[in-house]
Amino acid sequence: MLRSSVRSWLEEVAVTVGHTSTTPLFQALEQRLRETVDGEVRFDPGSRAAYSTDASNYRQVPIGVVLPRTPDAAAAAIAVCHEHDVPVLSRGGATSLAGQCCNTAVVLDWSKYCTVIESLDAEAGTLVVQPGIALDPLNDHLARWGWMVGPKPSTHVSCTIGGMIGNNSCGSTAQAYGKMADSVRRLEILTYDGHRMWVGPTTPAELERIIAAGDRTADLYTGLRQLRDTSADEIRARYPDIPRRVSGYNLDQLLPENNFHVARLLVGSESTLVTVLRAELSLVRVPAATSLVLLGFDNICAAADAVPQILEHTPAALEGIDHRLVQLEHSQHLAAAALRELPDGNAWLMVQFNGDTKDDADHTAQAMIDDLHSVTPHAKLLDNPDHEKQVWAAREAGLGATAYPPNDPETHEGWEDAAVPPRFLGNYLRDFRRLLDDYGYGTASLYGHFGHGCVHTRIPFDLRTAEGIANYRAFATASAQLVVDYGGSLSGEHGDGQSRGELLPIMFGDRLVTAFETLKRLFDPDNRMNPGKIVHPYRLDENLRQGTHYLPLEPATHFAYPDDEHRFSRAAARCVGVGKCRGHESGVMCPSYRATGEEEHSTRGRARLLFEMLQGEVITDGWKSVAVRDALDLCLACKGCLSDCPVNVDMATYKAEFLSHHYRRRLRPRAHYSMGAIPLWARIAAAAPTLINTVTHTPGLKTVLEAVGGVDPRRPIPRFARRRFTATWQDRPPVARPGSRGRVVLWPDTFTNNFDPQIAADAVTVLEAAGFTVEVPTQAVCCGLTWISTGQLTTAKHVLRRTLTVLAPALRAGTPIVVLEPSCAAVFRSDLPELLHGNEDAHRLAQQTVTLGELLRDKASDWSPPGLRGVSALVQPHCHQHAVLGYDADDKALRAAGVDTRVLDAGCCGLAGNFGFEKGHYEVSVACAEDTLLPTLRTADPSTLVLADGFSCRTQIRDLHPGASPLHGAQVLAAAIRGDDPTDSRAQAEVSRPAVPTRTALLTGPTAVALALLVRRMRHPHH
Repeated sequence: MLRSSVRSWLEEVAVTVGHTSTTPLFQALEQRLRETVDGEVRFDPGSRAAYSTDASNYRQVPIGVVLPRTPDAAAAAIAVCHEHDVPVLSRGGATSLAGQCCNTAVVLDWSKYCTVIESLDAEAGTLVVQPGIALDPLNDHLARWGWMVGPKPSTHVSCTIGGMIGNNSCGSTAQAYGKMADSVRRLEILTYDGHRMWVGPTTPAELERIIAAGDRTADLYTGLRQLRDTSADEIRARYPDIPRRVSGYNLDQLLPENNFHVARLLVGSESTLVTVLRAELSLVRVPAATSLVLLGFDNICAAADAVPQILEHTPAALEGIDHRLVQLEHSQHLAAAALRELPDGNAWLMVQFNGDTKDDADHTAQAMIDDLHSVTPHAKLLDNPDHEKQVWAAREAGLGATAYPPNDPETHEGWEDAAVPPRFLGNYLRDFRRLLDDYGYGTASLYGHFGHGCVHTRIPFDLRTAEGIANYRAFATASAQLVVDYGGSLSGEHGDGQSRGELLPIMFGDRLVTAFETLKRLFDPDNRMNPGKIVHPYRLDENLRQGTHYLPLEPATHFAYPDDEHRFSRAAARCVGVGKCRGHESGVMCPSYRATGEEEHSTRGRARLLFEMLQGEVITDGWKSVAVRDALDLCLACKGCLSDCPVNVDMATYKAEFLSHHYRRRLRPRAHYSMGAIPLWARIAAAAPTLINTVTHTPGLKTVLEAVGGVDPRRPIPRFARRRFTATWQDRPPVARPGSRGRVVLWPDTFTNNFDPQIAADAVTVLEAAGFTVEVPTQAVCCGLTWISTGQLTTAKHVLRRTLTVLAPALRAGTPIVVLEPSCAAVFRSDLPELLHGNEDAHRLAQQTVTLGELLRDKASDWSPPGLRGVSALVQPHCHQHAVLGYDADDKALRAAGVDTRVLDAGCCGLAGNFGFEKGHYEVSVACAEDTLLPTLRTADPSTLVLADGFSCRTQIRDLHPGASPLHGAQVLAAAIRGDDPTDSRAQAEVSRPAVPTRTALLTGPTAVALALLVRRMRHPHH
């Protein structure tokens, strides 16, 4: 009765919350939470859409979302939920693959505020921490004392300690340090009915004392003791004795030999029993030295056969990867450097050894290699730490490589982490491979934590048709039986959730499943803690994100989305939820999340909203959705997700697409007319730049223009150059002798041409010195970048077609197009072929667009400029260099000139074209710069050059770091050719910038015309 009544109640709630924002049913709940909780309470459609799924196949729209500022605030929220009798789900990084982090419940998101390390015993190696802190930031903090948390899942950039406890996380380091349960000493927990206590190991005497107290704690411990006593024999008989048993509740922790450890009992309970408020953890020492060995085998089963022999050498990590994973990573250009390290073979084992010294670790590794020589002669001991990192990155890229295999169906979780005794792994894989073939899933890649017998895979399940879903169900059931036959666990890492909850009787039998239900009733008698997961579970084919009712809108679009079957719905559903966009450290993705800590301002959160927009249930107003618009508003269009996201979500493109439809036949934000049309205004300003600069920098007039143009008043307006580069070029006498290396077209982008013309002049110096004949278009041309970034895609396509017409002779001749501004080069390489898909000239331009460094590398590899001595430089790559173009070739050119470059991994500078100028964005823009870039510049030696090829990056640095004079790489190379000191180039860069005009300039002549055109443009944006 309990199960059916709860299911009926939840189905009613699911219908209610699926179609309205705040219904009368939950208005009182929302109001009470707002009055009671120190935190953020969100019941709006956008927030609920962002939290509707995790990294699994499942989707359940929450009732509302609460972001508590403290553990006490979380306790207050649960008290309100108890008062209103609604379910609760605690969520960490929400990278769960089994569906345990989505539910029709009030979701508690701990990750924004509850990130405090409350105490640390650096001598003993223990700490007390709040559950919302992510693993990487915590380990970064602990590293100064030489400690770290033992388990390290592949989602370490974003997974939280609370989530790791809820899931009993493992990762590759579990080979040496065990599962999360092995790191937990004590937990502060809260039951749904409000009972709060610390739990941990319990001696027999302590157990008697607790029970004698006669309170709620006594009731719980009495029930736990009785459960242990009645189930002990069954636990010992049915729990597999393997290192990776994650399925089921940890009832074995109640046994006397495990010290009646209630905290470890609750680890892995997936928010179905209690809420964890704080955790006391045991830490492990950071290894002093490591060695990594790669072993090659004929196939993955042969690799698995070698595992028992390798385990005799006590490796710290033992991972397996098959040829399919390597093939997919190679075809998608993932981890290319790592793949070059692999020895011969069609499957590989990665074996890591730790040691007190590098020699110790290498000695142990060599002993293992010698022992395995008769098994495989293909062994490689890596001796470069960077190569080791690259290989580990390749292993962690497994999900991204296998999610969307080229020319094959998309893959899914659903049977991706089963574990068997390592000694049986080879035979198990042979049987499992036959099972995959029998069900038509033979293309699946096999990899994972082979030292613990844990196998990862993503399988091409068809989850959209009744037949496909039935096949999935039958396969999962057969796979469960196979694992149990081998004495294994349905889950060896990711937990049960909904994917495996229904299958637990196959593994544990009815008596232990009944014991799980008893445990659930002890802590949560009303089934309000993450209901439908593990105990009384939903069926594994319920609540599917796709399913037979999946029927998203299929709108006509501007971009082609060739990698997503030319369907925007497929692009919007591309995110698989692993949450790398929620990281705070390396790479570019995702600057707005780093600044705000908000799920809806992560790439994943925005993708969820777009998915829900096309579903039309929670977000019902389609392209006109204010919720989606607001979530996309803080997207900087940096394209970091295009390269850093494991599945290459391209949120910048999705944002441009959305804006184009959202504002169709509607008044746009003022900034779209001012900064979106900057190429137009720049052409007008060229008639009287001094006068225009007077207008834009005269108090009063500046204020009016900022208000009209939607520009934040704290942001200085860039000054137009006295003369455009193209005007100077037209006055240049013809070159007497053509270059020996042929012609190149130097692209006069709007920013270089109108604001920094000296950069283009310096690029000409470099190109001609390298032996090229330089041509510059004589007609006005533009890449359309600013129209694309503001979603004015009809205009952008018109501009691009005109550009292709102008460039047609050069394109047909195969002439390289050298583009100095990274964002413009990225348009040609990435956006143009999708906006004008099928236009052969568009594809030619994409192929012929090169950076200065790429041209020198590919067409003038035997040339280098005169060397500079003692010159060092900090380089801030433009986001589009990072994501689309790459910076290696340009860095190589600078190094060839003798510049000692340090390329910053500082993320986005925060200006991002028009983004940092727009009202409402200034704080986020500055926060992005303050993340890494500005602190690095403040501590740099004053003699160090600052290089930034992007106009936005240079502008942000000048605005926020007074006294800085950032240069383009072309300026440094030109200085080397001229024999100048690059610091003179810095001075020249400042000299070339127009001085502030006098305030006596009059609004007459060209200026009056320009202002009239501005007004006309705002009234009639399509003219």
